Formats: sequence, structure tokens, C-alpha cells
Amino acid sequence: MPGLIAEDIPVNQPSLVQPALLSKINERQVLRAIQARGPMSRAEVARHSGISAPTASKAVESLLRAGFLEEGDAPELGRGRPAKKLRLASERAQVLGLVIDVEQCRVVCAGLDGEIHRERTGRFPTPATYEALLDAAAEHARRMMDRGGVATLGMAISMPGLIDYRRQRGVLSPNVPLTNGRSPGFDLAERLGVDCVLVQESHALCLAERRFGNAQGIDDFAMLDVSAGIGLGVLSGGRLLTGHSGLAGEIGHITVAPDGRTCGCGNQGCLETVASDTALTRALSQRLGRRVGLEEAAESIRRGDAVACEELDRASRYLAVGLAAVINLFNPSNLFVHGRLFAADPALFGRLVEETGRRALPPSFAGCRIVQAQGSKRQGAVAAILEHLTNSVVPALSPEPNGAGAW
Repeated sequence: MPGLIAEDIPVNQPSLVQPALLSKINERQVLRAIQARGPMSRAEVARHSGISAPTASKAVESLLRAGFLEEGDAPELGRGRPAKKLRLASERAQVLGLVIDVEQCRVVCAGLDGEIHRERTGRFPTPATYEALLDAAAEHARRMMDRGGVATLGMAISMPGLIDYRRQRGVLSPNVPLTNGRSPGFDLAERLGVDCVLVQESHALCLAERRFGNAQGIDDFAMLDVSAGIGLGVLSGGRLLTGHSGLAGEIGHITVAPDGRTCGCGNQGCLETVASDTALTRALSQRLGRRVGLEEAAESIRRGDAVACEELDRASRYLAVGLAAVINLFNPSNLFVHGRLFAADPALFGRLVEETGRRALPPSFAGCRIVQAQGSKRQGAVAAILEHLTNSVVPALSPEPNGAGAW
């Protein structure tokens, strides 16, 4: 075990490292090796996990029994005899992800390899009440769980707003207030009979980028989510920075316009009131005297409409203030930005980076790569439940060499 030396164990005292714990640590090593490298033979598993062949084989058998792994034939080039390969379960096991958003919720299922089954996805308009949300989510989930011979190992719920991780409960969501004071993870677990965990949507995006996107192999980065609100996730030393109870990262609620619009959080002039998708569509609606949705706003920007482009530039200048604050505060090696409007104006992202460079501290800006995120909130929910299941084997005792750790 890293950090454990002989002098740490008192003479004539029973070891604190019990055999059962050692077995679980070995299982975690095997699971991480296959997650990182894909299907492998048992000999390859032993080599890449750094444990002996008999120990690796014992860990593999335990993971096969638990449904985390599957083993099957895979032809090897140049040989007639197929080799048995261990892979993350995808035929006889699945996980679910629920994305709660302002206007629409989505339910997806995936194998333990993280591959989303796009033919088995569901969506529904975000209901007006919490009970209706549970009903709709449970209905979609049960439909996906009703597959003969396939075990559902758990679900993760990506949700906007402040989340108390210690209590697995929503605290304050200015954009989806029906979740305030609610625990959809506990409530859906009771209805579905599977383990359900709650994760803040910016943290889910971090996990998605770490597993599926541009952040693979990166231990320190920040993720800014620009959508109905503005959220921030920070990965430091391979672990999410959550704060005392999970409320860290609410950069959308720093004040940038003290006499500005009242935010859903009750304060005035928060960053998300001037730099989010909602802020842009609200400003356009006011100027045009009618309600403008995000799709119409994006189309107006693509056409080069002067009013839409002017409001977009105004929002992006405020957004650059937020990016500069992230760079100055956290000094990340990489800053990923997730947002839908960048597709409407291919030049927008470059202008945003330029403006950020004028506002951030030069040394910090010079050492930070700013790129568009690839991961989605659906992938984030899947990544969150996969991370939870991995940690259920045995929690990470310290940040792992590859940067993967408990969140």
C-alpha cells in the first residue's frame, strides 16, 4: 500500500490492514486497470495492475461474481485459437443516468464500459412538481430496467444547483426550485430498488470530461458550464473540490453587477444573470418585445442579426470575467468550457479566450489551456455512477497515480 511502511505497524499488535480489505484493494486495482486499458487477458491484467497472477485471478473471480466484469473469446491476430478477454460488463449489466435540467430531463442507460445505448434513451419535459418528476423518471427507468438477463447496478442523477453531498439533498436551485430540500437519489432508490446517487451537474461534467473527453489523464483542471446558469467544477489532484458539504464552485453567484437584475438565488447582479444562456435570451426578449428562446437566439446569431450579436458580445465579455476569476483563483492547467452557443458562432470561443487573456493574471493565463468541453451531462451521469460503483468495491485511500479518485 502506498505510504505504509514497516515502522508504521506496532510490534505485537494486529495489523490494521485486514485480509478482506487487501482483497478489495486488489479488486479495485484490477477494475481500474481494465477501465484504463480496455479488454485484457488475465495475464495482462496481472501485469498492468501490478499484482501477482494468483492474486489477480482471485480478484477477477470476485469481480465476475459481482457482475462488474464479463469474460469472452476474442480472436488474436495470427493465431487460430481465441484468447479469453476480460472486459467491463455490457451484455449482462447496465447502469442508468438521469439528467435533471431546466426545461427537459433525460434518462439514459449504458454498459459498465460507459457506452450509452442510444436506442434506449428517454426524455420528458421537466414537470412542475417534485412528485411528478419522480413519477416520470421512475417510469422511464423501469422501462430500461425491464430487460431479461440484464442487471441494473445503479443510477446517478445529475442536478443543477447547490447539493449537500453529506445528506444527498438539493439545497438551493435557482433554476429548478422544485428540487430544493429534496433527495431524489434516496427517493428513486426506494422506488426502483437500486442504488441511486446525486451529483451536481458541473461535477458530472468534470467526470464526463475525465472519462470520455479531453481531460483523460489530466489530474488538475476546471470545468465551466454555461447553460441556464453558470456552474464550476474543479478537479485537483484527481479529486473533485467539493468544499465542506459539497457547495463549492458556485461561481455563477459571484456579484459582477451590484445594481443588476435580481438572481434566482435572491442576490442582485450575479454572473449568471448577465452571462448565461438565460441571460442572453432574456436580454433579447426585452429588446425585441417578445419571448425569444435559445434556438431562435442561436439562429439569429448564425444569420448575423445585429441585435443578437450585440447581446452575445455583451454576455461573452461578462463570461470572460468569470473565466479570468477561475484562472486567478485555481491556477488550473486546463480550463474546459461547456456551452451550446459556441456552435452558433464559430468565432465566439476565440473572442472569449482573447478577452479572458486581457483580464486574467498573465502568468496564470499563460499556463492555462482553455478549450471547449467534449463531454455531455448524460455522459456525466453515467461517469458518476461508474465512479460510485468503483468506489463501492473499496473507497480510494489516496489519490491514485492515474488521477482517479473518489468524488
